[in-house]
Formats: sequence, structure tokens, C-alpha cells
Amino acid sequence: MKTLLLTLLFCALTFPMTAYAETKTETLVLGGGCFWCLDATYRLVPGVQDVVCGYAGGSVPNPTYRQVCSGDTGHAEVVKVVYDSAQVSLEKLLEFFWTVHDPTTLNAQGNDHGTQYRSIILYTSDAQKAAAEKAIVAEQKKLSGKIVTELLPLKDFYPAEEYHQDYFRKNPGQGYCQFVVKTKVDKAKKTLKSPFWKE
Repeated sequence: MKTLLLTLLFCALTFPMTAYAETKTETLVLGGGCFWCLDATYRLVPGVQDVVCGYAGGSVPNPTYRQVCSGDTGHAEVVKVVYDSAQVSLEKLLEFFWTVHDPTTLNAQGNDHGTQYRSIILYTSDAQKAAAEKAIVAEQKKLSGKIVTELLPLKDFYPAEEYHQDYFRKNPGQGYCQFVVKTKVDKAKKTLKSPFWKE
């Protein structure tokens, strides 16, 4: 009996520590059209812990949404994806990126036009840069149009205003959400159920 109790105590003390040790939080910053779309779709991905809408890739510090929409800041609407790399790989997140936006349209996604809507990957390490370059080459082989996704080092990330965060969940009946975001969310759900995601 004493041995059993000691065994149970050992397991109780070591298992949480082991589980914690296996969790490795990393971030990935991407832009591909309106950030409401990427926000809503990446929140569906198993292993993604948080998504933050923001601005990056430009030169103006602490820009507002209105400033970014003017096209004068150089910033793109982006999302910072916070994920557990023990549950989902960087490579898989980059593959998913191609399924939720069109990387062949310059400064535009659907009816959204402007440099703030450009396709962009902002890397934070040499490893991320190499993975992104590899992902672009692999995806280009599948497409007839040329990929125009920018690949740049991340200098600064500025979180967007609070009302932009998790916008689709908070405003499901809003017109843009109904006709644009929901379409991408539905497509993302199918992707996550497909053999592609389980490979």
C-alpha cells in the first residue's frame, strides 16, 4: 500500500512538469488581406493559443487603423499567431496560410485593395525565414500565377485597437463578416478536416 501511494505521488508530481516542459510557445506574424479573416481562421487551428490583430511592415510608430487605411504608413494589416510548436509546426501554419488567402494578387484580396492588404510574412529568426522561403517555393509549384508575398524581417508589431480583436466572433452578423470572413472560415474548417491537415 505504501509503495502504491509513493508511486501515485511520484506520478502526480512529475506528470504536470513533463507536460509543461513539452509546451513550447512561438509566434508567427502574417498578413493576407483584412486581418479579421486571418484572425478568425487561425483561431480554428489546433495548437494555436492566441491570435492578435495588428500592424507591421511600415515605418510609422503606433499607427491607428485610420492611418493604416490611408496607405501612407507602409504598414500591412497582420496577425500575430501564438502557437504551441509541440502541437502544430511552423511549416503547417505556413501551408495553412496559402489556403486562406490568395498570394498571387498584389496589394489586394477580393474587393479589398491597398498596400495594407498585401500578402506578407514577417520572420523573427533565420529558421523562420528559411521555412517561409521553402514554403513559398513549394506553393509556387502548385500555382499558375506568381506569388507576390513579401518576406521581411519583423521590426515592430503594433497591436490593433481592441475592437478589432476576435472581431468575427464578436460581430458574426456584421455585413463584411457574413459575406467575406464567414466564407473564409467555412473554407478553413473544411481544410482542417481534410487529409491535407492530417498528413
